[in-house]
Amino acid sequence: MTSWHHEERLKAVHDMVRKSGAARVLDLGCGDGDLFVRLAADPRFKELVGVDICRASLALLHARLAACDTQVPRIDLREASMTDPAPDLTGFDCAILIETIEHIDPDRLSKLERALFRVMRPRTVVITTPNAEFNRLLGVPPHRMRHPDHRFEWDRARFRLWCERVADSTGYVARFHDIAGNHPELGGASQMAVFERTGADPRMHAA
Repeated sequence: MTSWHHEERLKAVHDMVRKSGAARVLDLGCGDGDLFVRLAADPRFKELVGVDICRASLALLHARLAACDTQVPRIDLREASMTDPAPDLTGFDCAILIETIEHIDPDRLSKLERALFRVMRPRTVVITTPNAEFNRLLGVPPHRMRHPDHRFEWDRARFRLWCERVADSTGYVARFHDIAGNHPELGGASQMAVFERTGADPRMHAA
């Protein structure tokens, strides 16, 4: 059973992917598939690829898919790193990263940026991550994070700064949304950025 906050994240991302008009979708860091199984039951999608480094999570997702009524003609699950993408992961309509980037060491984010926005280069990218400003409402003590595996948790200003820098340097534009709550000062429990590709990036093959 998912929490209300998690359910709101899943709904928000699913709705955004549908609005994007995507037919081919990458779920990067898909885990055991809370969103993936929902996408697999949606006939508007033609191809779904899930990528995760955890073999146990992918095995659980395989079992969940076998037990549900999948409507997508092509489904592929891969044990792999999103920072070292296979050549056939380029050019998808949409890539989603749900509560994923905060599990990456900050000094490795540049590798993700290059892999996602310069190599895979989907038309739309949807990223969610915890909003550190909201932690006080969740009872998270100061100077602590929500999960022991989190490497960082950003406030909305810091997330926006990172997203806008990445978008400006790779030929995308980013829009921002609060998820799971709308506190007048603290925003939502999570924050979402939606990147839309604006054109060719002359630096997409740069190191």
